[in-house]
Amino acid sequence: MQSRMSNPVMIIPEAMQALQALSTSAEEGGVPSETIALIQLRASQINGCSVCVGGHCRILKKAGETEERLFAVAAWRDAPYFTDAERAALALTEAVTRISDRADPVPDEIWAGAAQHYDEKGLASLLIAIASINVWNRFNVATKQVAGAAW
Repeated sequence: MQSRMSNPVMIIPEAMQALQALSTSAEEGGVPSETIALIQLRASQINGCSVCVGGHCRILKKAGETEERLFAVAAWRDAPYFTDAERAALALTEAVTRISDRADPVPDEIWAGAAQHYDEKGLASLLIAIASINVWNRFNVATKQVAGAAW
């Protein structure tokens, strides 16, 4: 495989700085870093971003994540390995990532589920993390970045 071009953030360094700052700001909302990494992995799976799927699996594994949970992220609804808070974050991730798939992109039920586990700052953190990984996914997928090369 060969990429179409360098990742846009490598060509425009200011974009790299901005995206890194955006990603880092998601860590300020009190959401566990493991949860942030799980939602980054799930959004990357949905978007078909092999670069980020591989990278976030490596990050999670290095942080001590179990293989059972890593393997089950794509089927989190049917797997017993996730907490209620993680499930709420994963549901929100799927809704925000797939906003064009339904008339009510982020249903009140999904929002309320997340709000049961995260305060306003935590919800802001989740939304920033979801938006940020979706940007990275779109850059990588559009330019056909090769998995393993960037991480």
